[in-house]
Amino acid sequence: MSLKDQINDDMKAAMRARETERLGTIRLLLAAIKQREVDERITLDDAAITTVIDKMIKQRKDSISQFETAGRTDLVDKERAELTILAAYMPAQMSEDEIAAEVQAAVAQSGAAGPQDMGKVMGILKPKLAGRADMTAVSGLVKAALAK
Repeated sequence: MSLKDQINDDMKAAMRARETERLGTIRLLLAAIKQREVDERITLDDAAITTVIDKMIKQRKDSISQFETAGRTDLVDKERAELTILAAYMPAQMSEDEIAAEVQAAVAQSGAAGPQDMGKVMGILKPKLAGRADMTAVSGLVKAALAK
């Protein structure tokens, strides 16, 4: 079953169970997927859908930090609930050790010699780790590895 089919099935289950918050979040996700499909005139595969979900998760995290600064706990709770629902559709996250091993392998594979080669290393890592690791953290690990 594709990820899109799973999301559609979850939407139907949320309708039947009358879970309004979950249903609303799933509908937002499906709307984002449909928007990208219409804009680019393609049918998204699981990897592209994961990218859409990752973008939505980043938006929620940013909103949470802004709402916490403003003292809006009601909106923070709503965003956290949406974040939890969206995170359920992401692949299992990699551990720090697994990410570090991938970074070392990519540095060795690319023959990177210093910070100027960061683009080469990230180019190797991005397809492998997309959706399975926070790319900001990966970037920090690559910088540290190349600074040695």
